[in-house]
Amino acid sequence: MISLRKARVADAIAIGAVHVATWRSTYPGILPDLFLARLSVSRQAAHYDAAIRGGTGVLVATASGSDVPSGSGPRIIGFATAGRARHVEIGGKRLAEGEVETLYVLDDWRDRGIGRRLMRAAGSHLADIGCRSAFCWVLRENPSRWFYQRLGGRPIAEASIRIGGEKVAQTAFVWDPIEQLLAASPQAS
Repeated sequence: MISLRKARVADAIAIGAVHVATWRSTYPGILPDLFLARLSVSRQAAHYDAAIRGGTGVLVATASGSDVPSGSGPRIIGFATAGRARHVEIGGKRLAEGEVETLYVLDDWRDRGIGRRLMRAAGSHLADIGCRSAFCWVLRENPSRWFYQRLGGRPIAEASIRIGGEKVAQTAFVWDPIEQLLAASPQAS
């Protein structure tokens, strides 16, 4: 069974492990190899621990029951973070009030609707805190960028960021109004 819930501080290490695993599987050839090799579960866990304690919307997808090996407890297989936009404008273009900052699902769990469910949960969180629109940054070379377009995200801006000492292009996808995101990612039945 796959369930979604708000993250707890005790989840930070598992969230950090998902972050590192997904970056290492998604970004070879896009981000520097040395940077990916040096990713640290403990550093990522500290980041997500602070986010959870600080009130950022951190949502996790867990697998349990027949979806995990017999005798195993629930396992975190994906997560999303969302909050008020860190930057509401770039290059004179208005982005949105809320931001889905991260969305990661382990490779073995992709193509099961988990990312869609996490995006809906993130959108619901943003709507609950008063955001009427949402956006997320996606690395332009991310092989899953189509996912955001299939959810109705409109590419609205491009920018470059530095990751591992290299300049990397990213695209902002926006849902305005936020109901566009909620409608494109229906609740699981």
